[in-house]
Amino acid sequence: MSVVLRLLDEDVRNVELEGLTPAAVAALSLAELQRRRICCGRRTVELGQLFDVSGQPESGTIRMVGDLQHVHWIGAGMDSGAIVVEGNVGRHAGSGMKAGGLQIEGNAGDWLGAEMSGGRIQVSGSAGNLAGAGYRGSVRGMRGGELLIRGNSGDETGALMRRGIIAVGGSCGEFTGYGMIAGSIAVHGRCGARPGAGMKRGTIALTGRQEQPRFLPGFAESSPARLTVLRLLARYLADLGMPEFLPCEEMLARVIRGDRVVGGQGEILVVTEV
Repeated sequence: MSVVLRLLDEDVRNVELEGLTPAAVAALSLAELQRRRICCGRRTVELGQLFDVSGQPESGTIRMVGDLQHVHWIGAGMDSGAIVVEGNVGRHAGSGMKAGGLQIEGNAGDWLGAEMSGGRIQVSGSAGNLAGAGYRGSVRGMRGGELLIRGNSGDETGALMRRGIIAVGGSCGEFTGYGMIAGSIAVHGRCGARPGAGMKRGTIALTGRQEQPRFLPGFAESSPARLTVLRLLARYLADLGMPEFLPCEEMLARVIRGDRVVGGQGEILVVTEV
């Protein structure tokens, strides 16, 4: 049986749960968990003042219930176990995540999975800006793991990405894959302007029927090709529960390479036949 945190007042603002990971919770008794101090605005309060806390902390699984759009840092830094959120979450969910699973049955705020290095994040709804990105001043964003978003994602998805995979079932905003160093991003819906700006390596796959994105001048197009990597990527994503990325076995893709402004050898694959 998991430990269950049920939000008592959904009008509460600026709650931070940084450090409340399955491993940290497993080391506490239920009474100790209820008394654990968390940030709420400019003050600290006991967890039990904001959440009804029940279940078994030692289980390694946390289930959170309620509209948590103003609750931030859920699952940040987690390195084991699982967190299931039945509702929306705020900013920084899963940031710095190393292992384990974070499942969000709703929408997520900005900085979802920022600088994560392992584990799997699944979002049934949409995400804000900078999903899987690096924080301002950092030289690397997402370093590994899997970030799966069923809905849309905002601007700068995967900015400064180093490793791992990001899949967006809906549309993305502008500057997808900005400054990418490596890794893979797959977008099934519409992609905003200037994808891959400043990318050095890595792959951005635009797999659905969509409008032509606006590329920067540092990108050059080569001849369309049928690429095995697209089929392998689509099958891998289907195994992870994102089947819409496999429209058919034969996918013809435009291959666009860059960003030559920074000497980049990245590739953007635009499926033209599904």
